[in-house]
Formats: sequence, structure tokens, C-alpha cells
Amino acid sequence: MALTIDELKELIQTDEHRQLELKKTTGELKDGMHTACAFLNTEGGWLIFGVAPKSLKILGQQVTDNTQQEIAQALSYMEPQVDVRVEYIDVPDRPNNKVIAMHFEGWAWGMVPYTYHGCPYYKVESTTKEMPRDMYEERLRRSKPDMFAWERQPSEFTDISSLDEKLIRGVVRLGVERGRLSDLALTEPIEDVLGKWKLTTGPQPLNAATALFTKETGMYTQFTMRLARFQGIDKNEFIDNQRVEGNIFVLLNEAMNFFRKHLNMHGKIVGLVRDEYLEVPAEALREVVLNALCHRQYERYNLTIGIAIYDDRIEIENPGILPPQITPENILQPHISYPYNPLIANVLYSTTYIENWGSGVKRIMEACQKRGVAAPTWTVNGGFVVVIIKRPVKGDTQGVPQGVPQGVPQDNELDDWIEKQIRNNPQISTEDLAKLSNRSSKTIKRHLAKMPHIRYVGSGYSGHWEIVE
Repeated sequence: MALTIDELKELIQTDEHRQLELKKTTGELKDGMHTACAFLNTEGGWLIFGVAPKSLKILGQQVTDNTQQEIAQALSYMEPQVDVRVEYIDVPDRPNNKVIAMHFEGWAWGMVPYTYHGCPYYKVESTTKEMPRDMYEERLRRSKPDMFAWERQPSEFTDISSLDEKLIRGVVRLGVERGRLSDLALTEPIEDVLGKWKLTTGPQPLNAATALFTKETGMYTQFTMRLARFQGIDKNEFIDNQRVEGNIFVLLNEAMNFFRKHLNMHGKIVGLVRDEYLEVPAEALREVVLNALCHRQYERYNLTIGIAIYDDRIEIENPGILPPQITPENILQPHISYPYNPLIANVLYSTTYIENWGSGVKRIMEACQKRGVAAPTWTVNGGFVVVIIKRPVKGDTQGVPQGVPQGVPQDNELDDWIEKQIRNNPQISTEDLAKLSNRSSKTIKRHLAKMPHIRYVGSGYSGHWEIVE
């Protein structure tokens, strides 16, 4: 249905804005096409020729065959091609003059970004600007993941033999035991397992397979994590500063060990059992780190995930972006999952490292609430998504029940204490158990040998403890 003169008057009464651009004549056609491209890449809008932008006076212009051809030619320079209806509206008090109006639909997540004469534009409030390169590349990546997504590209530096078969077998076993993978996966060749996860192209592993299972980081600088414990509340002085390398599972394990090394351990006696836990729930920290490893922008090879522990807070920064549907303000509300790296996310889900997609923030909040720890906050800063978790201040009862005794477990409590630690972190090593309990590794191993309901499945960092109920 054509736009009427009355509808036009209503449309322009509020002056130009994010979804309305006014031009006096098609003498400004080229500039108008820049705006049209910006509408297509943002929220859509009306481009109108024949209205004075400042006075909002409806002037119209003469429209000839040549005018129509010029408009059609200008629209042909838009890529991808657009099917837009050009409306010509008579101006009652100006015979033979017409207003030219075009409406452009807005951009939807997953569409190819539009360009005019090869250049992309977008709207910033009411201003038309050239689209930043990183925004353009991200939209290209999302529109054609098979062509542009980093995780889907064949690995340049690794082959199947470079992947950790023991680790792959270990996580497969975990997925089978938790009911997310078929029993057949236990005996299938590694190539078949990776193929079913869509982690290979022919005999070549994709980058996603390398990120998950590589034994050597090699040329992949993004498989590095920065870990620091700073003195005080700024970065002027640090107590501990490390850089660790490895695949996703190695980095997760290193991060959790760093938290256990530098965060306070609290505990309470429940009957004869000593219940010990970190000042910030380990399950919340683990979920935040997993989110960072799963959703980071691995194509940004010169950036790394960083974990900083201060006296008053923990900051976990991840090189990446939030999906356009999610903001720091609404991230705590229920939302569906928008995994930046779907292949990696699928493997972590099928091996039970992550639960239902989109529930990670909910689990973080529930774990903090249960322990009485302040809710984390999310910010976007300089190309990083930063999660900030406040540490309970000394003397504060937040996160620690009243009357909680401190110290290491007594000899008659050690078995129950070991079981509690393993339930809290199935990947904990005997060396860490020894350090936390102020015992020798030999003592820990001796106690574990007397606990047949606890067994270690797998080997090295690819393995985990299981408790038979």
C-alpha cells in the first residue's frame, strides 16, 4: 500500500532520527545511498527525497525517467542486492513535484552485512558512519560460519597425531557415563569420534579440535592464559604472576589450581565431617572460566584470557564480545544460548563440562547466592568481556557461616575431608590434596587406597575422580 501525503506528514513531524533521513533532492543521491546502506545494517528506516531537513517543508521535485534510472542505478551498487519499493508521492500545492520515499528493512543477526560501492555503513544514533572492520568481519563470520569461523578452519599447525588421545578418551568416557554419548564412542577410532563431533575435514583436524585436545600449543599464541595475584586493589605490585599454556581442559585445570592457591579456604564441622570450601564458590569460578574458554574469540591470536586476583575482587577477562541480544544489563535475566564457538560448545556439552546451553549465568548466580557471595557483574571493556566477583572482606560474615573453625583437617577427619574435596573438584590432584591438608602425597594416597568407593578414571590431567554411591 502506497504512502499517502498525510502519512508522510506524520512520519516527518519529529525531524530526522536513527530511522529517518531527509534529503532535499536526489542531487544528494549518493549520500542518501550511504544512509540506505546504514539502515540495512542497523534497524532499518525511511530515506526520503523532497523534504527540507531543517524546516521539514515538503517541497518534492520533478521526477523524470532519468531520475528513476539514476535511483535504480544507485540501488544496484548495494551488495547484496535489495528489493526495495520506491514510492512517488504527489505534493498537493506543487503540481508535477513528487516526494520520493524508500523504506529499508533492518539487519537481522546472521545476515550478510550490506555494502554500497564496496563500503559498509551503519547508524550511530542519527549519524551515518563507515562500519568498523571488526564489526564487519564479525557479521561476515556469523553469516557464513563454514567460510569464516575460526573454529571451523583446518588447523595449520597440527594433525591428528598432535591431539591428546588419552584426553579424548577420558572426556568421551565421562560423556558416556553421564548419558550424553553412546557406548559405541568408547571403542570407536579417534578419527570417528572427532568426525561425529564435526571436528575434522577429511584427515585434517579443525581449529576447534586443536583448541580442545592439542598436546602442544606450538604456534597458537591464543592457547595461553595470564594468571596474577596482585598485592592490594591495583596492579602496582604482584605476589604471583604466571603464564600457562595448553588446551581448553589444561587451562581450566590451571585456573582452578590458581584459585585454590590464592583464595581463602573456609570450613565448618557438620557432625564428624569437615565441610571445606573456597571463599568464592568453586563451581561459580569454574563456570566463569569455562564460559571464557568456550566463547572467546580465538581468531584474535594476540590476545589471551586473563585472571587477576586482588585483595577485594577477582577479575576474569575474555577477549570477545557479548551477543547482540545480551548486554551487561540484561545478562542476569533468563536467555537462550548464543555460543560464539558452537563446535567447541557442543563437545563441552556432550562431555558434561557445560550443562544446558544458556544456563551458565544462572548456575553462577545460584552458586554465589547459596554461599552468600555478592553476585558477579559483567562489563565490556576494550574488546574484552570482564566478569568481576567481589571477595568477602576480612571479618565479613558474607560467604562464611558464623563460628566456622579454620585450619587443616584432623587425622580422624581426613577421609571425609578428601571425599569432600573430590566431590567439589573431581579433577583435583593428589599433590593438591596434600598441600591443602598439610599432609604428604604418600599419606593422601594411603588414605585413598582405603576408600574403594573412590576411583580415578583416566590418567594425568585428562582423568578425574569418581565416587561410587
